[in-house]
Amino acid sequence: MVGLGLLLTGPAATVWPLTAEDEIADSLESARTGTLDTVSLVVSEAGNTTTVVVGTLLSCLVLLLVPRLPRWRDALFLAVAVSLQSLVFLVITEAVDRNRPDVERLDASPPTSSYTSGHTGAATALYAGLAVLVLQRTKGPWRKAVAALLLLLPVLVGIARMYRGMHHPTDVVGGLLNGGLSLLIVGRALLAGPHVPGVAPDAGAADEEPPARGVPTGRTTVVFNPTVTDEAARAALRRILEDHGHHGADFVPTTADDPGEGQTAHAVREGASLVVVCGGDGTIRAAAEALAGTGVPLAVVPCGTGNLLARNLGLPVKPTEALSVALRGAPHRIDLGRIEGDGLAPAHFTVMSGAGLDAVMLESTSDRAKALMGWPAYAVAGLKELRAPRMRLTVGIDGARPLRRTARMVLIANTGKVQGGATLVPAARPDDGLLDLMILDPRGPAGWLAAVASLARRGPEGGTGRAGGSRSVEYFTFRRADIRFDAPQHRELDGDPVSPGRRLTAQVRPGALTVLMPVRGE
Repeated sequence: MVGLGLLLTGPAATVWPLTAEDEIADSLESARTGTLDTVSLVVSEAGNTTTVVVGTLLSCLVLLLVPRLPRWRDALFLAVAVSLQSLVFLVITEAVDRNRPDVERLDASPPTSSYTSGHTGAATALYAGLAVLVLQRTKGPWRKAVAALLLLLPVLVGIARMYRGMHHPTDVVGGLLNGGLSLLIVGRALLAGPHVPGVAPDAGAADEEPPARGVPTGRTTVVFNPTVTDEAARAALRRILEDHGHHGADFVPTTADDPGEGQTAHAVREGASLVVVCGGDGTIRAAAEALAGTGVPLAVVPCGTGNLLARNLGLPVKPTEALSVALRGAPHRIDLGRIEGDGLAPAHFTVMSGAGLDAVMLESTSDRAKALMGWPAYAVAGLKELRAPRMRLTVGIDGARPLRRTARMVLIANTGKVQGGATLVPAARPDDGLLDLMILDPRGPAGWLAAVASLARRGPEGGTGRAGGSRSVEYFTFRRADIRFDAPQHRELDGDPVSPGRRLTAQVRPGALTVLMPVRGE
């Protein structure tokens, strides 16, 4: 930035288009009117130091204090980006001495160089930074319009500063570059995922287990379901944590009223650098709800019946082995599904959600059967429900024309593997930025045989909205799907039954959850 300024005030000063900048300033001066003067003053104030400082502080307070956040990483991104561009601006104005345009100036001239435009740089860092957060952290049809308005503000501030005789066009371009590069640098450092350097092994510990690769060793919180994690199991997990450098971990039990979300959110607020969750898929889903978008890594310790997320992440299903493998692994960002419906508040899921046969099967499986038989209890319950009536539904995929279908089961999948090593949705990947929809509609014994044969084969891996499968099993890949049933249906969320209803709306949150995954080749 300094080199560019020295070029503008030195060798390039007599080269077009820089020689035309004075003409632009004169033209803007001659075009002034009372109305434009007022409008330009209002727009210019959007980049004023006081406005930007207050706007940054308020934005950071909202990100940190609003319930269901805090987004400390987002707040830090915004504060550091605005601070960085201010620091760069001060260095530039000390190194580059450029006079302001030779026209009547409508504002008092601050004792700084015309290059770069401080108002424009500050506005770019603040408003474009907010636009980045809106695009990354929010969903809905309005987010692009809001982001476009935020991105337009720095440009309008720059035009207003030129109109008021305070800067040359290249000064405004320099301000846009300063703010934009500050956002790029800080964003790469803070929003591109957790950067957690590995711990160097102790030279005298050759016989000990190798330390974790890229796993943070700061404050560790273990959220556990006490119904499936007894005292002996917790002691074994604590020993493994100690062996991997995680000393003094806090063990926090879930409760009937709070299956893990509140405990995890509290751990994040208290500065936990790693959250270990011991429980079934429901407990892990609750913790993921609080960890979504925070960047704090999750270590999955499967202690439930299905343990589908652990299976899809390549973790062992034995709790101690799973924790040991995870701590030797590395942070990896995976997608989350976000689902809502009538009588169903917006919630995330890590594995699968759906309606019909699978939900009825889960609801009719007793805790006693699960304790005695494990996951095969689900299959036994499912056999009793094969004669359940079909559903009639309408499916809208990524805004395309709705489709009419009948089905025994509708499954929305972020991952594809289920119990017993079977792959129910072959194209589903937890880190592809997409969700997959399976519509199961076999008719008679032949239809069920065709469905089994279709599931046994490798499924389609097409792009968004593409369908595949057979008449008995149909697949769609999507970013957003709206499903409406003609009658209320049983529904489930990551293996937990939820209230029946007639609507499900699902969309993907790409890379929203950071988990510890095994390193390939181990």
